[in-house]
Amino acid sequence: MPSPLIALLCLEALTRPSIWAEPDSRIPEGKTAAIWCQGPPGAEEYQLLSEGGLSAWGRPQRSRARGAVRFPIAAMTSRTAGRYRCFCRSGELWSEPSEPLDLVVTGMYDTPTLWVQPGPTVTSGENVTFYCRLETVTNTFFLLQEGGPSHPQGSHGAVPAEFPMGPVTSAHTGTYRCFGAYSDHVWSFPSEPVKLLVTGEEAPSSQPEKPPGLWGTIILAEVDGAGPSAPAPAAWDHTAQNLLRIGLAVLALVALTWLLAEDWLCRWRTREGAGRAQAGMDCDV
Repeated sequence: MPSPLIALLCLEALTRPSIWAEPDSRIPEGKTAAIWCQGPPGAEEYQLLSEGGLSAWGRPQRSRARGAVRFPIAAMTSRTAGRYRCFCRSGELWSEPSEPLDLVVTGMYDTPTLWVQPGPTVTSGENVTFYCRLETVTNTFFLLQEGGPSHPQGSHGAVPAEFPMGPVTSAHTGTYRCFGAYSDHVWSFPSEPVKLLVTGEEAPSSQPEKPPGLWGTIILAEVDGAGPSAPAPAAWDHTAQNLLRIGLAVLALVALTWLLAEDWLCRWRTREGAGRAQAGMDCDV
């Protein structure tokens, strides 16, 4: 059994695991999906939690070299959509939570209409505006560009939602779709694609090839000033458990130190008493 001091020194925080969704973080209703969690080498168990109350446990398979755990979702619904985090455990120590993963279900209720003005073909330096309209009542819209980096932007206005851009460059050339959002994680069907072509500027040759089907750039428009509700703070965190274990180890270390001191003091008193008794005998002689 390790001493409390050794146990205390071993209580160092685990590296927080990484989390991602497969095939994407936006999944059509009814389609299969999976959430992956990967922690540091030696992680023995993983826990996946959502802010909606869903939870799952898993252990890494020895056949997987990277030690990740896959949590399958048989069919995406509004209930399986939400914000997820995962934890990993090594021995009795739990890691900090991973970064949040927002899993969105699409294909709900209605299909918006998307168009761009002054037109789908513009000259570099011009300003353009995308418009998105949805018959179903909602106050939040998303415009996505295929394969671009993710950077949400907010805008308020009247229906249809407006997404101004400009001055545009060749980086704005691409395929766009829009969604209406009924909540942070429940979106409508995607609109028909609209291709924007920016002419008059040579496209950079070093731009990496983007995989098809991945939607990156997210531009957010909120109608009538009412934005999506803020996510509830996570009620689950293993930090308290780790702090409790550290506190118990400190208490055990203090108790052990006190016992050793008491034992030493008792031995010293015994030796002191024996010395005095021997001195008394010498005086009698």
